Amino acid sequence: MRPTSIIRFEQLFLTSLAIGVINVILTWDTTMAAIQADPNSAALGPNFAYITTAFGFGINLLLWYLAARKAVGAVKWILLVLMVIGVLALPSSFAILPPLNLAIGLVLTIMQAIAVYMLFRPDSKKWFVGEKTVDLDKTFE
Repeated sequence: MRPTSIIRFEQLFLTSLAIGVINVILTWDTTMAAIQADPNSAALGPNFAYITTAFGFGINLLLWYLAARKAVGAVKWILLVLMVIGVLALPSSFAILPPLNLAIGLVLTIMQAIAVYMLFRPDSKKWFVGEKTVDLDKTFE
């Protein structure tokens, strides 16, 4: 049985990915215009955006699966590093994103930060070291 913190991680992380897909759809025209405006990016071709977007979501789904379903402890550190990089990159978004997309980005960052926090809770630590049965009554004491 998975601990409550892992279940919460999964809910927050997958919801943030779903919102991220919506955000990508909403900003796709802007993204493609930015790629076409930069000669170096334009030289990579239009498929580059599709491939990198799909690759990014694929990596996130793999990390979710390894953390929430397979209890691979190293993944929580990878997610922490990626989340910190995302937080550090956030200020550069202020100048280029429309207000709605900026708000979505902030919500996603907060959701991902809480999701990563769930990976470091005491019941999650037990999950990652192999204790698959957790006392759910003591999870959030």
